Amino acid sequence: MRVYAEPATLRMFFLGFSAGLPLLLVLGTLSFRLREAGIDRTTIGYLSWVGLAYGFKWAWAPLVDRLPLPWLTRTLGRRRSWLLASQLAIISGLIGMALMNPLDGLHALVWFALIVAFASATQDIALDAYRIESAAVEKQAALAAMYQTGYRLATVWAGAGVLWIAARAAGDVSAEVSHASVQISSAWMTAYLAMAASMLVGVIAVFLAPEPVPSEARDVVAAEELELAQRLATERRISIPTARLLAWLQTAVVGPFADFIRRFRWHALLLLALIATYRISDVVLGVMAFPFYVDMGYSKDEVAAISKICGVLMTLAGAFIGGVLALRFGVMRILFAGAVLSAASNLLFAWLTTRGHDLTGLILVISADNLSGGIASAAFIAYLSSLTNIAYSATQYALFSSVMLLLPKFVAGFSGAFVDAHGYVTFFHTTAWLGVPVLLLIWLVNRAPTVKYQGSPSQ
Repeated sequence: MRVYAEPATLRMFFLGFSAGLPLLLVLGTLSFRLREAGIDRTTIGYLSWVGLAYGFKWAWAPLVDRLPLPWLTRTLGRRRSWLLASQLAIISGLIGMALMNPLDGLHALVWFALIVAFASATQDIALDAYRIESAAVEKQAALAAMYQTGYRLATVWAGAGVLWIAARAAGDVSAEVSHASVQISSAWMTAYLAMAASMLVGVIAVFLAPEPVPSEARDVVAAEELELAQRLATERRISIPTARLLAWLQTAVVGPFADFIRRFRWHALLLLALIATYRISDVVLGVMAFPFYVDMGYSKDEVAAISKICGVLMTLAGAFIGGVLALRFGVMRILFAGAVLSAASNLLFAWLTTRGHDLTGLILVISADNLSGGIASAAFIAYLSSLTNIAYSATQYALFSSVMLLLPKFVAGFSGAFVDAHGYVTFFHTTAWLGVPVLLLIWLVNRAPTVKYQGSPSQ
C-alpha cells in the first residue's frame, strides 16, 4: 500500500482529475442540460457522437508524441507542454459552452463541445504517455488506480457538482415559462463557468510536476530517425528537409503501429477486439443515464446529492480495490471480474425503471455502477499499459484507448432512438447483454500467449 504515497502516484490524482472533468460536460451532463431544455432523446443520442473525438485521437497522437510546441516545450518539456496547451483549450471551450443557450444556439454549443472533446482527447494522449513514462510497469496498476480516483472524482464533480451548482443558481423556477427558461439557462452558464475554473487544478499540477526523464527506448528511436534521414538523403538524393519529414513519418507514425503488429502478430487482432468491446456496456448506457433520471422525475438536487455521496465513496473504493486486487491476483482475473460487474450493474437500471421515484433504489444503482466501474477501469488501464512499448507510449496508448471508445461511442449514438422505440427496460437489458462477448474475449486472450513488456523496438 506504500506505493499510493509515492509522489509519482499522488501526482496522478490531480492530473486524473483534470482528465476526467471534461468528459461528462460534453456527454452525460450535457445530455441532462439538453433534455431539461426540451431537446428530444433521439437528437441527444446523435449529439453524443461528439465523443467520437476520443475514438480518433490515434490520428494525431504521433504529433503529441514527437512534435515540440514553440516555446512551451523548451520551458516545460514535451509532455507537460502538450498537457498545458490542451488544458487551456478545454477551459476556452467550456467558457464557450457556458455562454450558449441550447434553444437559441444549439449548433454553436455543439461546436464548442467539439473543441472541448478534441482538446480533452489531446490531454489524454499526453497524460497517458506521462503516466507510463513516470513509473515502472509493476507500479502501473497503482498509478492507474490513483489516476482513476482523480478521474472519477472529477466525473462526480462534473456530474453531481455541476447539477448542484445549476440548481443553486436557478433558485425558484416556478415562474412563467419564458422567465424560467432564461433563469435555467443562466444557471447552466454559472455551472459551466465553475467547471472551467475547476480545470485550474490540472494547470497547477502541470506546473508543479517534473517532466519524465526520456527513456533509452525513446533515445534509440530518435537515433534511428536521424540515421534513416541521413540514409534517405544520401541514397535517394533528396533534400535534407524532405528526408527528415519522411524519416519522422516512418518512426513516429508507421513505427508505433508496425511495432504493435510485430510484437503480437495475429494475436494483435484478438487484443484489439477485446479493447474495442471491453467498455461497451457502460459507455452505451452512460449516454441515456441522465435523460433517464430526468424522465423518472429525479431533480438535479437529488441526482447531485446521491452521486456526490455514494458515487464518490464507491468510486474511491472501486479504484483502490481494483488496483490492489490487480497487484495481488493479476490483471486478467480482475479484468474478467470487472467485466462481469459492469454488465450486471446495468440490470439494476432496468430494475430501477419499475420503482418510480425511488431514492433508495437510485442510491443502490449509482453505488453499484460506480463500484464496478472503478474496479474494471483500474484493471483495464493497467492491462493497456502493459501492452504499450515505452518507446511509443503516447501513440500506442492513444491507439488502444481510441479503439476502446470508437465502437462503444458509435453504438451509443443510436441509444436515444433505441429508447424511443423500445423503452428503457429493453435498452438496459440490451446493454447488459453487450457485455457477454467481452467475457469470451478475455478468456481467449488469457489462453493465448501474449508478449507484455515496455522496451525499445530493438529488443
